Amino acid sequence: MKNRKPPIVKVMSFNIAHGLGMDGITDLERTATVIEDSCATVIGLQEVDRFFGERSQFMDQVEWLGNRLGMYTAYGANLDYAPDREGMPNQQYGNAILSKYPITYSKNHHMTPVKQWYGNDEQRGVLEAVIEIDDMAINVFNAHLSLKDEELKLSVDEILSLTQKSKFPCIVMGDFNAPPFYSPISKMNRHFTDAFLKMKRGDAYTYPAPHSYSSTGVDLKPVTRIDYIFFGPEMEVAQTATISTDISDHLPIVADLVLARNKQALRPKEKTSKAKA
Repeated sequence: MKNRKPPIVKVMSFNIAHGLGMDGITDLERTATVIEDSCATVIGLQEVDRFFGERSQFMDQVEWLGNRLGMYTAYGANLDYAPDREGMPNQQYGNAILSKYPITYSKNHHMTPVKQWYGNDEQRGVLEAVIEIDDMAINVFNAHLSLKDEELKLSVDEILSLTQKSKFPCIVMGDFNAPPFYSPISKMNRHFTDAFLKMKRGDAYTYPAPHSYSSTGVDLKPVTRIDYIFFGPEMEVAQTATISTDISDHLPIVADLVLARNKQALRPKEKTSKAKA
């Protein structure tokens, strides 16, 4: 029997800003269309609302996107507030993972906050998921990290601790709120491969999304890269791309990752549970 070709997974990371475009309009259908057109099969989304408020029409954006795209979903709430009215769901804001393949396990990890006199004190988090691809499994970590230097450094250490415990090949992606020359990103590169650097596209800027100030006629373009897709040694990258759009303040990024079949194992069935949230 011939060996099957190793599967290629198209991974996307996208800070969707709860569907708020650079034109000031919130429209989740535009978000879904960009994801759909990308043909990504594993997607990490940041800044996703669930019943959060009027800004997103109190929608469960995770369920809506999962149904719209026909994908499995997992969600991790980093902000979780009591509802304004009794009997309503909690108002939540956090990270989501969408997948064409079954999600067999998911867990949200809150990052340790560091109190400082500057910057906000928003709770940050990393959503973990185990995803089955044929007879294999991968561990996906989707992060939205702090703007504060000390907290960012601590969060990267905590992410690396999580990945070191994993039994499966790991993908780490998300909005790290830090450019490539920051020391926490350099530390990530000592343990994982940056898909865009590997493809010699380290200048593929993702923030802010291109937009115009109509009153001044000034066109703005992305000036820094703060969104990343990292992968472990069991994988290779075939291609990468940024997607030009103004439906969020970040540009989505995609990478085609080739999984080495002979280096992966599937968690025994009795240790997994189906997760579709």
